[in-house]
Amino acid sequence: MLFWIVAAALTAAVVLLIVPPLLRKPEGAAEERAAYDLEVYRDQLGELERDQGRGLISEAQAAAARAEIGRRMLAIADRGKGSAKGGAKDGAKDAKKGMAPAARAPRSAMALAALLAVLLPLGTLAVYGKLGRPELPAQPLASRNLDHERGGPPKNVLAAMDKLKAQLAETPDDPQGWAILGQAYAKMGRLPEAADALGKAVALAGDDLELLGSYGEVLISANGGTVPDEARKTFDRMLAKDPTEPRARFYAALARFQAGDTKDALERWSALLAETHADAPWVPVVRAQIAEAAKALNLDPAKVTPEPLPAQQQPPVAQNQGQNQGQGQAQGQADGEDQQQMIRGMVDGLAARLEANPDDVDGWLRLSRSYGVMGESVKAIDAARKARERAPQRPDVLVAYASALLSAEPRSSKPGPMPEEAVAALRQALAAEPDNRDALWLLGLNAAGVGQTTEATDLWTRLLAQFKPEEPEYTLIRARLDSLKAGG
Repeated sequence: MLFWIVAAALTAAVVLLIVPPLLRKPEGAAEERAAYDLEVYRDQLGELERDQGRGLISEAQAAAARAEIGRRMLAIADRGKGSAKGGAKDGAKDAKKGMAPAARAPRSAMALAALLAVLLPLGTLAVYGKLGRPELPAQPLASRNLDHERGGPPKNVLAAMDKLKAQLAETPDDPQGWAILGQAYAKMGRLPEAADALGKAVALAGDDLELLGSYGEVLISANGGTVPDEARKTFDRMLAKDPTEPRARFYAALARFQAGDTKDALERWSALLAETHADAPWVPVVRAQIAEAAKALNLDPAKVTPEPLPAQQQPPVAQNQGQNQGQGQAQGQADGEDQQQMIRGMVDGLAARLEANPDDVDGWLRLSRSYGVMGESVKAIDAARKARERAPQRPDVLVAYASALLSAEPRSSKPGPMPEEAVAALRQALAAEPDNRDALWLLGLNAAGVGQTTEATDLWTRLLAQFKPEEPEYTLIRARLDSLKAGG
């Protein structure tokens, strides 16, 4: 009932705003027109006097023109008096009726006003009757599904996830349930929750290579593209079970490269490429990483990049064996091209979605990492910068931005200062999160590169305290600190 009262009041207010101006005749319009005409005629009289003085017209012509102008001025004065008398009569009639004198509007305006006064409420009611939902209760902002309104997961997907979480709360030893939940979180871009769910699945499932690989990749994505310690351990665990697993080999090498062991990383990537068929979809990525590591070691990439194995062929059949082999080879190459096109299409699709929804910070981070893997450093920096613009205080965003800047720098075996913008971002990340491992490590490298041994020692000592002596990171950092003390 309250809704209809408010709606009626608003409609009446709109009608009162629109209709009254149509019923009023502009006051003083006739008087303003007469005054304007008189002013024109006075100007004409003045011009007439000037023309006569210059001898342009005769005395007789001037007198005739003067008489005509005077006649017109008198006619205007008579109309003004008539209007005044008419107005007085109308005013007298209104006074007899107990009404105040008022200007009368034209009939067309009055008809339009009456039409609007009727049609506006009726039209509003008709439109609301067709499109409105008066039975729908009020929906406060706090209770609305804003994620769905902004293009988030459908309600049925969220309901299924809630049901799955409830089941896992009752039976937490279900690895398949945790794996499904983690993958759903990953697709939604909720990477920390995805890593937590997949970690529980890994703890329950044992050495499932596919699950381990998904867990390691989510950890890297959640860490801004840098391989964290848990991810490195996960990939090493995969290699212990299957030393030929390509995904684990690639990321294990990347972990060494990011930790500063460029030589070991180069050897691992080179071995991976030499044992990979040429039509494998990850060959271009491995080639790019080998080239980057070679430049960092002042080596010629062409000399240290091995040739991959021949492209895989389809198994030949008994008849037309040579033809089928050729077809299989062509098919393998086509599959490789299709894979590359698929990867490019996924990246382009992510970029398009972010243009439509630019507030997705984690999406910009994923796009930056994707461009970085593809070797498109300028685009990687731009995507990381957009993430930083939207979350300027998040440590992981700041580290990702700094990492993108550093990836675009030419590699050199000689230590040197990092770009000031990258250093500033890392310092801001460390101020927000004093134990941030990536910021401590990279700022320590920068300080050591510019000869600031005291600062480097302090940063790496803080980092060392976060690892156990049996962990490989502890050994690496300990060696770097010993080198600083020795003046190296």
